[in-house]
Amino acid sequence: MTLKKRIFIIFLFSSLIPFISIGLISYYTIYSLLTNKIQSGIQSNLKQVELSLENTISNLNHVSQQLAFQGTVGKKLDQLLGANQPFERSYIADELKNELSLVTFTNPSIGLTMYYFKQDGSYIFENSGVKSNFSLDTMPLLAQYYGISYYGPHISNNRFDNQYVLSALRKVDLPERDDVYVYIESGFRLTQNILNNNQFGGTVSHLILDNDGRIAYSEVTDAFPRDSLFSSFAGGEKSGSLHGYLWFKETSNQGWSVISIIPKVDYNKEMNRWFVQILLIALLFVAISLLLAWLLWKMVYRPLNNFNKEIKLLAQSNAQPGLVRTKIPEFDYLLHQFREMKEQIWDLFAEVEQKEKRRVDLEVEKLRYQINPHFLMNTLDTVHWLAVMNGQSEIDRLILSLNKLLYYNLGKLGEIATMEEEIDALQQYLTLQQIRYDFQFDVKIEVEEAVLKMPIPRFLLQPLVENALYHGLNDEGFIRVNVARLQSCIEISIRDNGTGMSEETIQSLLNSQKVESRKVGMGIGMNYVKRMIETHYGNDAELRIDSVMGQGTTVFLNLPIREEI
Repeated sequence: MTLKKRIFIIFLFSSLIPFISIGLISYYTIYSLLTNKIQSGIQSNLKQVELSLENTISNLNHVSQQLAFQGTVGKKLDQLLGANQPFERSYIADELKNELSLVTFTNPSIGLTMYYFKQDGSYIFENSGVKSNFSLDTMPLLAQYYGISYYGPHISNNRFDNQYVLSALRKVDLPERDDVYVYIESGFRLTQNILNNNQFGGTVSHLILDNDGRIAYSEVTDAFPRDSLFSSFAGGEKSGSLHGYLWFKETSNQGWSVISIIPKVDYNKEMNRWFVQILLIALLFVAISLLLAWLLWKMVYRPLNNFNKEIKLLAQSNAQPGLVRTKIPEFDYLLHQFREMKEQIWDLFAEVEQKEKRRVDLEVEKLRYQINPHFLMNTLDTVHWLAVMNGQSEIDRLILSLNKLLYYNLGKLGEIATMEEEIDALQQYLTLQQIRYDFQFDVKIEVEEAVLKMPIPRFLLQPLVENALYHGLNDEGFIRVNVARLQSCIEISIRDNGTGMSEETIQSLLNSQKVESRKVGMGIGMNYVKRMIETHYGNDAELRIDSVMGQGTTVFLNLPIREEI
């Protein structure tokens, strides 16, 4: 990260971290206060609405009990319906009217009251005019239990009142008639005043749910239509979010519920106002921090720029350009130290490169000298005994093959040969071994013609075949050498049916960096091949050994095809 970025970031963090910390603490504190205040107001208002509605319903129930058969008024109705004499009927009717007037007078929260005959839809003793379209089927059922049904809120059936009311329908249970009911409504504007009680200050609407969670009353019919189910009723939650509204619920003892719903915009209005103010102040702090950072950057930009140009020039080559001064003592001193360090690094690079090259060449040459003198001494010893025991023709054949093989193997270190020359040297080696041991080896070599002219490092196949001869060949054994082109590489496989090797031995041969002196064939030859392909191909070549104890061993060598190596 550049110094410029660091200066800007430090200034931003130094100014914003305290502000953000204070802002977050203030935000959560104010959010908690506002949320508790708003929710407390809503819950308090909702509880008052629920209690007021519950009291109204209880009052309707109390009054309906007086008008039922068990009450004094209900018994007079039974006498009226059973009277046959006109005078008696008139007397009982007057008493009923007086009783009803007394009941309604002593209960000012009661509105329309009457006896309703469900069979023919008629009604008597109504205390006010009844609308002509009065029908129980059109009123929303709120709850129903113990022989009484509660409706509402709904528009009053009083001809002179269009306010929302709660109503109750109770069966009179007369001995002689089964279709007589008491119908009672709450008083003038009582329900409307209850629902309009708002301590929140924002837009609050109400829903009233029946015992099954059906919406019996809705002030927001677009989002919560009447007679639909409130989707969050079954979960038992007391608050939540739905259709862009926040809702809070209170459930009465009778099982019906009152829900206050508030638009999220209104709920978050005060919080959003405070957040906008904090955001504006934060932007002002950011602007001031960036201005201060820019002024500081201008103070150091020019010397830093000169210093940067000097370092780029120094990094391009080993040549030392003229020293550029920055006019800042600290920077000039660092630049001088950098030039001295760069000169030392270039010298170290050259020295390490030379040492590494010499080390690789010496190790490879050491391995080749470890292999060739050993083989040469054994072969010359064989020539000596053949000279004593056999004729000149056999010695000539031996000497000819030996000369060809020695000429190829003792070539210049690192010299490249073709696959054809490598195969010819391998055949000369096998000829010498057959003469030496007087034994016809079952060795078959198959080479694709396409790879004969391809260049490879010399002396790769003989150490691998020699390993197979010494460690994998017996009287009934065989060796198969296959060389083929596989896409962009040369695949060489040398397979025998000897005793095989354990996995531990294979890993030791492939991964060991040291060669034990007593392992003349296997250790030295395999290590030589491994180091040779590492020197010429790096990691592009692959040496792999597959072996099964008692069945044989296969050595795979994959060399990438290159024009020059």
